[in-house]
Parts: sequence; structure tokens; C-alpha cells
Amino acid sequence: MKFKVDRDQLFKSLNYCQGVIEKRSTLPILSNILIEAKNSSLKITATDLDLIFINSIEDVKIEKEGSTTTSAAVIYDIVRKIPSGNEISFDLVNNNKLQMEFQKSKFNLLCLSPNEFPVTDENFNTNEFLVNSKLLLKIINKTKFSISNDETRHYLNGIYLHITGKENSFFLTATATDSHRMSVSKLKLPSKVNFDPVILPRKTIHQLSSLLEDEDKDIKVCNIKSKIKFEFNKSILISKLIDGKFPNYTQVIPKNNEKKLEINLKNFLDSVDRVASVSSDKKEGVRFNLSKNLLKLSVNNPNSGDGSETLEVKFEDELEISFNSKYLIDVASQIEGDKVIFYLNETGSPALIRDVSDNNSVFVVMPMKA
Repeated sequence: MKFKVDRDQLFKSLNYCQGVIEKRSTLPILSNILIEAKNSSLKITATDLDLIFINSIEDVKIEKEGSTTTSAAVIYDIVRKIPSGNEISFDLVNNNKLQMEFQKSKFNLLCLSPNEFPVTDENFNTNEFLVNSKLLLKIINKTKFSISNDETRHYLNGIYLHITGKENSFFLTATATDSHRMSVSKLKLPSKVNFDPVILPRKTIHQLSSLLEDEDKDIKVCNIKSKIKFEFNKSILISKLIDGKFPNYTQVIPKNNEKKLEINLKNFLDSVDRVASVSSDKKEGVRFNLSKNLLKLSVNNPNSGDGSETLEVKFEDELEISFNSKYLIDVASQIEGDKVIFYLNETGSPALIRDVSDNNSVFVVMPMKA
């Protein structure tokens, strides 16, 4: 195997691989990437057995086709330190040594046989559908902060991705909850699709988000049994899914919250952030003291002091209720418009939060005990 490749394209591919490979793998081959040079294309594969990432670099100058595996961390670190805009030469000298040259630099990287590298050969060509990359990224960003860290309820450790329908409209819907808060966001599909509900693991979500950030085209999505595949222009991401049943989240969405609170988003975010600074423990509640068109935000911490701010709002009732400040900031940070709207009921009832600029997203936050 012998080829020359653009440093920047190779670096981008290796950078994605870093998010897949486990730093302390018990199997040496899983610390490596698989490099395959064939038909003017360089294919790079990384896996931790649960997640597989495949990236293709086109128009590569290949003198001799072939394949090998080498340390993902080592090759990434070297390429990272090579200046942008350069070309790097590779030559597989023998089965155990990959020679890498750039200007006056030369490196010999140790290799393992590509035959040891685990690859998948499942047929994913059933139940395939297209989805806009930016819209998929949007529903992931609007829900991922609500993922639970409680390992005892593993089925909450990811995003529940499923199809919902209303009359002749069909949506790809993302939901996440940690039992204290919940986020639901959906994107409209052009037609009904066959897609079994899945729970995407946190690591997959992180990797998928990185890929979607750099993509601006439709991507293919399909799933079989316990795996899902996302196919991009030059990349493929295949992931195992979380095995479990996601709870019926629609029952948690409040139906009778009649007290409407409308606040300027920037003012609200800034005020909550400032008031919460008094408490080193961000889990401590920010108290809402609501009266007609006024909201007093306050935090009282016996160890560090107290703080309060008053905001002009639209509200026609009276209510006292407390929320986790981090939960409020997480939700408000995903609001697209210039206003955030709370639908409230009683002191102990969950709040429904909506974005006037996005009818397809809704957030639920449980109050804290006073």
C-alpha cells in the first residue's frame, strides 16, 4: 500500500475517529484505525464494537492499493502537528510498519493485521429514509441535555427516537428525560416511513452531533434489530442501540396548566444566571415569586448569602414556585425566539415551557420543594 493524501482531509477524518475509539481498550486492535486504499479512495474505519465510524477521502493519489491498521492516537497526534495545506505520503513497508513522510520528517508507525479488525456486514437497505441534517441536529440539541445519568435506569441514558403522526402529518420525534425534566422535539417528514422506535446511546449522540455540524445535506437513516445506521455524503455511522422500553412520556406533559408567564428570553437568562451565582450548589432552587406582571427571582443560601432580581413579565396571577437553575438555563439556551413562555399550575406541579418560534418543541421541568 502506497499513497499520498491531503493533510487537512486526513486530519478531519482522524478527528472524528477520536470520538469513537476507547482510550483504554482491552483489545489492542480496537485502539487502531483500519486504513484501506483502493480505487483513488482512502477509507478509514474506527470502532469500539458498539459504534462503527467509516469515512472516505476521495481523489487520493494511490500508487499501490492495500490495507493496514495503526494506532489512532499516534497517527492523529502526528497529523495534528503538521501544518495545514500539506501533502503526506504513506508507504506500507511490511506487514508491521507503515512509513509516513512529510517534507523532511519521517515516521515509522507500528501496524497490526487488517484481518484482526472487526467489521460489520449487515444489510441495512431496508426501511431507509432521508432526513435533513440540520433539522436532525436541531432536535438532538434540543433534547440531549435532558438525558439521565442514572445507570440503574439504562433506558433513560439516551434519546428516544421514534415516529409520531397526526392526521396526515408524520414526524421524527426525539425525547429525553431524567425524571426531573423532559425535552421533546420533532421534525416533519415528507411522508410516512417505516422506522422502529430506538434509544440512541449518549456516545452515539455525541459522535452524530459532530458529524451533523459539518453536514448540510440530507442523510440516510435506517435501522435493523438492535442497530441503526446514519449515512452521510462521505461518512457512515453504525451504532448499537440501548435495549429497553422508554416510558410513555406523553402522560407527563401537563394538560391543565392555565397560568401563562411570558418573559423576554435574554433578560430571563441573564437574571437566572446572576441570581444563581450566589449559590455554589447549582442544584439549589431559584425561587419564582410571581404577581401581576412581575417576577421576583431569588436564591437564599445559608453558606454564601442571598440574591434577588425583579423582571417585568406578562402574568395575570399569583404564584410561588422554585426550579433548579441549571435546568432553566439548559432549556432557555435552546429557545430560538426572543421570548420564553411558561405554562404553570400550582406550586408543586410541573411547568410546561414552550418556544413561540418553534411549535415542534416542548419542555417540562419539575419544580423543587420549597
